[in-house]
Amino acid sequence: QVQLVESGGGSVQPGGSLRLSCAGSGFTLDNYAIGWFRQAPGKQRELVATITSGLTTNYADSVKGRFTISRNNAKRTVYLQMNNLKPEDTAVYYCRSVPYWGQGTQVTVSS
Repeated sequence: QVQLVESGGGSVQPGGSLRLSCAGSGFTLDNYAIGWFRQAPGKQRELVATITSGLTTNYADSVKGRFTISRNNAKRTVYLQMNNLKPEDTAVYYCRSVPYWGQGTQVTVSS
């Protein structure tokens, strides 16, 4: 049974940092690209960052220079380091390995 489980969300002030984790089980995570997406209230889900099995990364323009995606295949985990967080980063963050989604973790940025 394939599972993706996100963790690490929370509430922070603008300028703060969080690190999200996406733990995979039931499949060989090493072989697959993983994406982080987010969905804010009333908005469509959008792509935040991706990392391929070969460690190629890609970022949405809105997070370039602030977010970093990485993976630890030994731990079957993909991370999203988020620095200099802004209120507009507030959303539920999901990880995805096609065709599977995690359940999401809430990130709230507010003063």
